[in-house]
Amino acid sequence: MIDLKYLVAYSIPVSAIIGLSLQGYWSFFTPIFAFVLIPILEILLPLQNKNNSEKERDLKSKSFFFDVLLLLNIPFVYGILGWFLWSLQFNNYTATELIGLIFSVGIVLGSNGINVAHELGHRKSTWQKMAGKFLLLPSLYMHFYIEHNFGHHLNAATKEDPASAKYNQTVYSFWCTSISRQYFSAWKIQGNLLKSRESRFLGIYNDMLWYVIFQSLYLGAIYYFLSLQIMLFAILIAVIGIVLLESINYIEHYGLRRNKIKSGRYERVAEIHSWNSNHILGRIMLYELTRHSDHHYKSHKKYQLLDCHETSPQMPYGYPTSLVLALVPPLWFSIMNKRIPAEMKG
Repeated sequence: MIDLKYLVAYSIPVSAIIGLSLQGYWSFFTPIFAFVLIPILEILLPLQNKNNSEKERDLKSKSFFFDVLLLLNIPFVYGILGWFLWSLQFNNYTATELIGLIFSVGIVLGSNGINVAHELGHRKSTWQKMAGKFLLLPSLYMHFYIEHNFGHHLNAATKEDPASAKYNQTVYSFWCTSISRQYFSAWKIQGNLLKSRESRFLGIYNDMLWYVIFQSLYLGAIYYFLSLQIMLFAILIAVIGIVLLESINYIEHYGLRRNKIKSGRYERVAEIHSWNSNHILGRIMLYELTRHSDHHYKSHKKYQLLDCHETSPQMPYGYPTSLVLALVPPLWFSIMNKRIPAEMKG
C-alpha cells in the first residue's frame, strides 16, 4: 500500500482543476500550492533516505502499476490543457484569472508533462518512448528527448553540457543559455545520428524535422479550430512549462563539475555529479527525480527503484523549495556555494 504514495504526484493537476472550476482567486491555487504550501511542508516533514530491499526491488521492477501511474498523466495533461484552451472561447476571464490559470496549466505541463516524459524517454520500449514524446508536444519541447538522452547524459556536469549550471550562474542567465544551446545541440546530435545511418536530412529518420512538423500541426490546429489569440496563449503556457523544467535542470547540477583525466576525457559520471534530495514530498511529486544522482549513475533505472547514495551531494531543501530559493540568486549562492566541493569551483 505504501506505493500509493505516488498518487500525490496528481495533486498538481488536481489543484489546476480546482482553479479552473472555481476561478477567481482560486486561479492562483496551483502556483501557491506548488511553491508556497509544498515548500513549507517539505521543511516540516522529516527526510526519508531509506532504500529498497532486494525483495522490494525485485517486486517493484516487475510491477506494471508504476508505469500506469506515469501513463495516467497523459489524460490529465491534455484534459486540463484542452479544457482551459476551449474555455477561452466563452469564459470572460479577468486579466488576473488569465494570469493565474496560464501559470497553473503551465506548471501542469512542466511537472506532469515534461517530467513524466523524461522518465518515459529513458525506457527501452518504443511505445513508452512515444508516450513520452507525446507528453512533450504541448510544451513545444520535443527536441528535449534527443538532447537529454544523447547529449545531457553524456556531458552532464561539464562545460559542454547546456543543461548543467555553472558556479555562480543565476537561474535567469541559465534559462537563456540552456534553452537556446539545448535546441542547437539537439540539431547537431540529430545531424550526427543521420550521418551514422547514412540518411538524408529530408528523410524519415530525421526526428528533429518530425518534431517541427508535429509541433507546427499542434499550433496550427489550435489556430484553425479556436483562434490566433488562443494559439498565443498555448505558446505562453508552453513557455511556463519549459521555464519550470529548466529551473529544475538548474538545481540538479548547479556548480558540480567532472574533472578531466590524463587521456583528456572527462571522468565517468558518478554519484557526486548531481544534487540529491531525500525530502519526501519532492521525491514522490516528481517521481523520484530528486534522487538524481542515482538516475545519472544508471539512467535506465526506473523511478521506483532509484536509491539514495550517501556520497552524493545533498541539498538542504527539496526540489520545490530549492526552485523558489533559486529565484533569489544572492540567497541561493549563500546556501549552495559552500556545499560545492572546493576542487569543482575552479
